[in-house]
Formats: sequence, structure tokens, C-alpha cells
Amino acid sequence: DRQTLVAVLQFLRRSNLRESEEILRREARLLGDDLGGNVATVATSSPGVAAVPAVPPGKGGARGNGGIGPSSRRDPWECGAASRAVRDAATRGSVSGLGGAVVVEDQPDVSAVLSAYNQQGDPTLYEEYYSGLKHFIECSLDCHRAELSQLFYPLFVHMYLELVYNQHESEAKSFFERFHGDQECYYQDDLRVLSSLTKKEHMKGNETMLDFRTSKFVLRISRDSYQLLKRHLQEKQNNQIWNIVQEHLYIDIFDGMPRSKQQIDAMVGSLAGEAKREANKAKVFFGLLKEPEFDVPLDDEDEEGENEEGKPKKKKPKKDNVGSKSKKQDPNAPPQNRIPLPELKDSDKLDKVMNMKEAARRVRLGPECLPSICFYTFLNAYQGLTAVDITDDSSMIVGGFADSTVRVWSVTPKKLRSVKTAADLSLIDKESDDVLERIMDEKTASELKILYGHSGPVYGTSFSPDRNYLLSCSEDGTVRLWSLQTFTCLVGYKGHNYPVWDTQFSPYGYYFVSGGHDRVARLWATDHYQPLRIFAGHLADVTCTRFHPNSNYIATGSADRTIRLWDVLNGNCVRIFTGHKGPIHSLAFSPNGRFLATGATDGRVLLWDIGHGLMVGELKGHTDTIYALRFSRDGEILASGSMDNTVRLWDAVKAFEDLETDDFTTATGHINLPENSQDLLLGTYMTKSTPVVHLHFTRRNLLLAAGAYSSQ
Repeated sequence: DRQTLVAVLQFLRRSNLRESEEILRREARLLGDDLGGNVATVATSSPGVAAVPAVPPGKGGARGNGGIGPSSRRDPWECGAASRAVRDAATRGSVSGLGGAVVVEDQPDVSAVLSAYNQQGDPTLYEEYYSGLKHFIECSLDCHRAELSQLFYPLFVHMYLELVYNQHESEAKSFFERFHGDQECYYQDDLRVLSSLTKKEHMKGNETMLDFRTSKFVLRISRDSYQLLKRHLQEKQNNQIWNIVQEHLYIDIFDGMPRSKQQIDAMVGSLAGEAKREANKAKVFFGLLKEPEFDVPLDDEDEEGENEEGKPKKKKPKKDNVGSKSKKQDPNAPPQNRIPLPELKDSDKLDKVMNMKEAARRVRLGPECLPSICFYTFLNAYQGLTAVDITDDSSMIVGGFADSTVRVWSVTPKKLRSVKTAADLSLIDKESDDVLERIMDEKTASELKILYGHSGPVYGTSFSPDRNYLLSCSEDGTVRLWSLQTFTCLVGYKGHNYPVWDTQFSPYGYYFVSGGHDRVARLWATDHYQPLRIFAGHLADVTCTRFHPNSNYIATGSADRTIRLWDVLNGNCVRIFTGHKGPIHSLAFSPNGRFLATGATDGRVLLWDIGHGLMVGELKGHTDTIYALRFSRDGEILASGSMDNTVRLWDAVKAFEDLETDDFTTATGHINLPENSQDLLLGTYMTKSTPVVHLHFTRRNLLLAAGAYSSQ
């Protein structure tokens, strides 16, 4: 090793890194001849100095605070080349040499990423290290135990992967068998994937593990608990664990009381731990845009015969108490022109007028007045129903099927008709009052239209707000835009290379979003072939997508068990919500834009305050995946539909009242969820044997539900 040391010293001198050379000389003299294993001990007892001896001034100095903590925006690969040379040469003991690979974290090259596992720690001691830490944590005070227990899972995974990577297969197997039973129940699926990785070769192609390697697992721990852990690891000189903590974990330290087991359990469970507190600090304009004003013409059948202003006025008090669209500018709303929105056409104005009239007759829901539920059951759906949507005015329903067809039904007596052929259209008098009626071809009228074009199961469908267009997305990697005037495909949008799981139109039309197996969501405009924005950040499939009511934000749910909120304007991720224990399958914004409800395979509905970036409620009751969530038109009731064949109604007003969102809670994430699911549950409605895949409130607050009857 002396030769190596001399070589390193010469290299440092050639590179003009005098300071580093001095430090290394001092260390070597300090330890005399025994350079082999002991440098490692120095590395642990004073991590700020010896672990990274050769950081030139101004580079990566944050290591001084023990490597992690509030000031450590550390990149695992940030230490200079010289420091790596030193670590490679002088620390053959058990401090990790990074294998000389400088990797930019954003685009991980698999072999470079995995080479960080080139640790030559003694494989037989891994079980001892882990059980030593386990013993320490289990014997610590109750207040610290819950917080420190969060370390078990990420350390278990990294130590196992390290053993596998260094081809200690029997040790890895015994390590896995001994400790995998100690992990929290919500990591079972991940552990199943992990148990199949038993050879170095398996790790190369495995995306999940690559993610685990490249994204730091985030733990939120109070300063007291962190100091306790640090002291223990340094006393025990347990470098193997300390290195993993330094390299692969991001510890978000907060000042204040440690969190309780319940508080931690509510927030953890995602693929990469919790969200950093920084992630939810950005300002979000969650308010609604001002509605355009125009006069409402009086119809003959208005029995009351009010004055012209009467109509909207009549509706206003109804909506205002829940804080939905009002005439005043919402202080939390984005500027009206923050993103360009399409102009209102005459037909849109007519539709808004219709909407206001319907709203005037809307039923006011509440615990005493629950909605009627009308269930559309798809019978004999041998093609396998995979997606449903209903138009805003509840006149049409669409089903996407596993046989790659899209089927559109009219659910009113009015049949679906196509526009006449060009030759017939030229004969029409364009000036006549009923020209819109005359252009439709009566011969084509039918209750059902089938749209062919996809070459794989259709996983998502969405009607445009003006009911002229329909979107569908499929396993074939495309999103298609269909005309509901001609019932033909207008465009195929190609951008995703893998199945597209969901798509949705913006509430203002023109824009739409799609999310798929390639882990990104894309924002499109109907008249562009290429996406306008690509939202990248999820660690697994993007399973569902939703526009915020003001169209400035998009929420995406993913199989990585997190929900992200993206800013349409600049593509930034402005919120990360963790807490679900399974892939997310449904999202719903409250009509006033303040709250988000999410449902997942864990059978829980979680409620989020978007402005503060906090979880504010948990609704337990479903026993299977929740595929549908919808707020009533005024936001008083939340309906959830699940694979357990039930629709449940929850009291949304009560769930969101008296929220404790003070600065302390926001700063530390000490959330106290009331155990009041049973008080909030207003009703449970069973179907005979039909999983609920879609819910929709009509403009008068009748609840429509849909699903395919399954005979088993």
C-alpha cells in the first residue's frame, strides 16, 4: 500500500492540490505503517476531515456537518477526482470507493450507478451490522424509536443489493431471509421484486432498483433523533451503515418534537420515502379564474318570470357559501392570462347559459340530503371495459375496451348523428336558422357509435368540454383525438413509447394531458403534433392524470405511490404528496380548487390541502382499489367508487372544516389526522357484482356511476 500512497501523493502534487497532499501526509504519518484498514476508523470518528480529505476549497464543503442535514445539498458524486483517488487508494478498508465514476445524477448510466456498490466490506459482518443497529434502535427511547425505525427499510435494501452486487450470493440470501420479515407491511411488493434479484446480472436491467439507487431515499427525522443515531454509529465505528446513510439517504432534519408512529405511518410508504419539505414550499395559485360575464337571455318556460339579472343572481348565493365560482377575483387565483386559454365560442356561451339554468335547479346536497345514484351497468362486456367517461352535460357516455374499440352511447332520447357528406352539404341553405340541424344526416342516427383505430386495449377516455371531440389513449402508445361530428379519428399523437394509462382534457378544452408506462406525463394542445411540456420525476408508471379547475396545474398519480402537482406554465413540480401504500388510481380536485382527493390500491382516500401542501384527512372504508372519485358540483359531498363493488358518499364539508394548518404543522409535517372516517361516511351502496370504474355528478347533482358486470 505504500506504493499506492506514494503514487497518490505524486498525483496530487502534479495536480497542484497541495492542501490535499498535506492532509494525506498528515493522516499517513498519524497512522504509521498500518495504512490498510485503519484509515476507515479515522474516517468515521471525524467524518468531516478524513472521509473526504481532498475537497478543494469551495467544493462540497457541506460534508463537514457529518454529511447530511439541512445544509447538505450533496450530490453523491460531487467530490473531486483527487478525493476519489485518495478514497480508492487509502480506504481499501470499508469506506466506499466510488469506482472513479463521475456520473450526472439526472441520466444514470446503469453500470456507473451500480459501481457505487463496489464496497469491499466484510460480507459476513453485514448481518451483525444490521442487527446491531436494530438492537440499538429497539432499545432507544420510545420518542426516538419510531423515527429511527424508518432507517430499517432503505438500509436493508441497500445492504442486500451491495451483497448481491459484490457476488456474495449466499450471504445475501441469508441476510434477506433473516431480516425481510421485520420490514413494514406496505413494502411487501417491493420486497418481492427484491427477492428475485439474486445475481449481479439481474440488477443491470431492473428499473426499480436503478431508481432506488439514483434517487435518494428521503427520511424526515428530528434533530435529537439524528444526533443519537450519528453518535451511535461513530462510537460503534459502524462504517458500512454510516456510508450507506451518507451515500444513499437524504435525511431531512427538523427542529422540534420527534413525530409519533401514527404521524410517520401516515406519510411514508412511497418508493423514495417522504417528500423533502422544500418540495412543497412553492406558491400555488389554487383559486379559480374569473368567469366571463355575459347576459342570460330569458326563456319562455321560466315560470318565475324574473328580471334579466335574476338568473345568475339566483344561482350566486347557492354557490358562494362553498366558495366556488363567484364574480369577485379570487385572491388565490392565477393571473387571468398566466397561460393562454382558448376564446369562448358562441356555442360555448350558449352552453354556459344552459349550465346556469340547470344550476338554478340544482339540488343542494348534504348529510340530510344525499344524491340519488343512477348506475350504468355495461352488460355482456366480453370485450373487457377498461375506461369510461361521461360528458359534462351527461348526454353521452363512452367506454374504452380491451378489444381496442372505443364505443360512444347517447344516454338521452337524442340519437348520435354524423355530419352529411360534402356533396349533400353544398345543397344546404347556409343562411337558414336551423342550419346546425340541417347539416346532420338523419340516416346515420343511432344510439351507439363504435370507433376503430387503436391496436391495443384503450385505458383512458375523455370528452372535450364542448362535446365536439373525444380523446382516447391505449396500450399501443398513442393518444387519439376523435371528432364527435363525423365519428372519425382526426389525429394520433405519438410521444409515449409505451402504454398510455390515462388522458384528460383541460376544463377549458384545447389542452390535454396524458400519462403512461414511460413514467412521464405530457401536456399537449390539440393543434400540435409534439407535446408542449414533459413532466418527468415519477419513479414508476404515471397511472392517472387530472387538470386543476383553473387549468394552470396538473396532478399525476403514480405506481411509485406518490402524487405530484405540476405547473403547466413552466413544467415545474410544485407539490409531492406521499402517504399512499399502493399505486394511485384516482384523483379529484374539489370544485373550489383548494383540495385534492386521491384513491389507491390500498383502499384509502386521502385528502390534501394544496395551498399548504399537507395531508388533511384519511377516509377508510373501502376494501379494494379505488378507481373513481368525484366531488358534487358544490363540493359538499365526495363520492368514491371501488373494485369492492360499492359507491361510498363522504361528508366533504365536515372533512375540510377546522383544519389545523398552522405554520408549525407546515414546517415539520406533524399532521394529526382525526380518526373520524365513520363520522364522515354518509352512505355505502352495493352493486350486485359490478366494480365501479367511473363516477359523475350531473349539473343538478344526480350521481351517475358506471362499471361492467362481472359474473364471477
